[in-house]
Amino acid sequence: MQNSMKILGMLCFVATTIISCSKDNDPSDDNLFVGTYRGSVSYTNSNNNTDISTDDGRVTVVKVGDNYSFNFSNDIPSINGLEMDKNQNILVNSSGTVKIDEGELIIAFTEDTEIWGANCSR
Repeated sequence: MQNSMKILGMLCFVATTIISCSKDNDPSDDNLFVGTYRGSVSYTNSNNNTDISTDDGRVTVVKVGDNYSFNFSNDIPSINGLEMDKNQNILVNSSGTVKIDEGELIIAFTEDTEIWGANCSR
């Protein structure tokens, strides 16, 4: 009986741990999403005829408060100061979309004559 109680207790502990470690964590609550994502990145600036695209790029996510910066590889300019509201892991505004979670980062963002894109994972 005592062994059954130990096993039941361990199963409850493991189940609680697995449930609490969901990939749908809130990016405004913690720094879980800070780090480097790898995959395809692109950038276009029609003012100076810049067109950069690679399937072997990186985006490093940096968080200060509720503001995120996305630092790209391959001489692509950073996107700075995007604010993610509480309980929001998808930012959709007139400039585009940024979706971030523990394992995936998707960016389709436009500002003036610049266009950034990313489809990355870690």
